[in-house]
Amino acid sequence: MEPDATFVLYDIASLKPYTKNSGAPNPWKARYALNFKGVPYRTEWVLMPDIGKVRKSLGLPACRKFADGTDFYTLPVLVTDPKNPSSSAIGDSFDIANYLEKTFPGAGAGDLFPEQKLDYELPAHFQSLVPLSERDDDLHADYVKFQANVDMAFSVHTQLAAHGMRWDPEVEEAVRAEFLRRIGKKSWDELAVEGEAREQLKASFKATLGGLAALLQRDPSGPFMLGAQPSYADIIVGGWLRMMWKALPTSEWEELTGWYDGVFGKLHAALQERFGEMK
Repeated sequence: MEPDATFVLYDIASLKPYTKNSGAPNPWKARYALNFKGVPYRTEWVLMPDIGKVRKSLGLPACRKFADGTDFYTLPVLVTDPKNPSSSAIGDSFDIANYLEKTFPGAGAGDLFPEQKLDYELPAHFQSLVPLSERDDDLHADYVKFQANVDMAFSVHTQLAAHGMRWDPEVEEAVRAEFLRRIGKKSWDELAVEGEAREQLKASFKATLGGLAALLQRDPSGPFMLGAQPSYADIIVGGWLRMMWKALPTSEWEELTGWYDGVFGKLHAALQERFGEMK
């Protein structure tokens, strides 16, 4: 199949202009993968309070649950046939990458899932927090496990970025209220972490990313884990780096991109240059 159809990528609207400020990690994984494969698409921006309605309209269930068991509706969604959206919608970033590799083998920058050793594991005190994968039939089980570990590594440190997240004024109050409901907090100020506590959280973040840095350093030609060859493993990390770029204070983003001889800064810059085009 030739990549000649215009797909529709549903992404989370943040603060206008969306193309400048978007930073949700999973939609960015999908965008990087689409650009990697050179597949034509356009972005449909969805305000956070409307995500559940949009997924339901496309016939897609919630892709995960909150701790209290309620449905968690989120994005991305990729519609591969805009004339038949409800029968062609894919509602998970990893499923989107799988679809792109299966449908467009050899297109764009090549194989999204080349064989490689992805032996990154979280520090022991975080490992019990990693959810078990339900993707038993997946062809890329090593990438699935890798993504689970990377997602948790960044998720447990997102409090560093919470106060840098921005949304349209018309929905900001509702979005903040929903975030607070999810985590059982009453005030947005409760999410603030400052002083020594913040320094400790940054130190934990740096230590947790050490194993990822080692993967990025194994081929000195860089900037990817396979040297000059990008893969979906780089995109998994890159989606989170995009979020941190948009939400961390500038000085702390500069710290992060300087850790471990700058491997995360180099990876982010390379992904943005090669696959960061907004459509």
